[in-house]
Amino acid sequence: MKRLGIISLFILLFSAFIAVWNYSYYQGLEEAYIPKTYDTSNLIIPSEEGVFKRSNFAYDYLEMSVDKNHQRSLTDYYKNRAFYGAPPNIPHPTSMEGTIGENHCLKCHENGGFVKKFNAFAPVSPHPEMVNCRQCHVDKKTSTVFKENYFKMSSPPSVGDNKALLTSPPMIPHQIQMRENCLSCHAGPSAPKEILVTHPERVNCRQCHVPSSLKVNEMETFKRKN
Repeated sequence: MKRLGIISLFILLFSAFIAVWNYSYYQGLEEAYIPKTYDTSNLIIPSEEGVFKRSNFAYDYLEMSVDKNHQRSLTDYYKNRAFYGAPPNIPHPTSMEGTIGENHCLKCHENGGFVKKFNAFAPVSPHPEMVNCRQCHVDKKTSTVFKENYFKMSSPPSVGDNKALLTSPPMIPHQIQMRENCLSCHAGPSAPKEILVTHPERVNCRQCHVPSSLKVNEMETFKRKN
């Protein structure tokens, strides 16, 4: 009777060992990392994906010579905007056919290049995935539509003054949303000369340059009072 009890206990322990080993083995076959899902509907900080969209052109920009005769300046850059932060106006004639198909805006503004017709380099869009360009960018009309008013443009940030320390990398003085693709404005022949970066090959710009606007941190979800 005693021998039968010992044999039964041994069988029970052996069965438990087999069960635990079998469970551990099949658990080990599963993926080691299961990504956590997030609700992206209320994110304030946009995706970082756009930072690397033009990284394939980084070394081309580094080796590219500067065409000083056709360089843009920040004065020209802001002249096309109704106010600081506004989408730029379209400074050349357009047609409705230019919003779709082969004549789309991205024909010139996806990768830039010199446009002989306008004797200038086409600025590169920082958000080429948004193909309905005319939803935000409108033709420039100043002589027939608008009336005299008291509107005053806010001053854009000064270049070089937004550093935490004298030798620190400058902070980003503007919002990031729809401007994640840093090299589209800060590298290449169409970049304004005052903000032309000297090291486009370091494509991970946000590793050193961080946003300086406190509004990003203080922003709250909008709630209608009524």
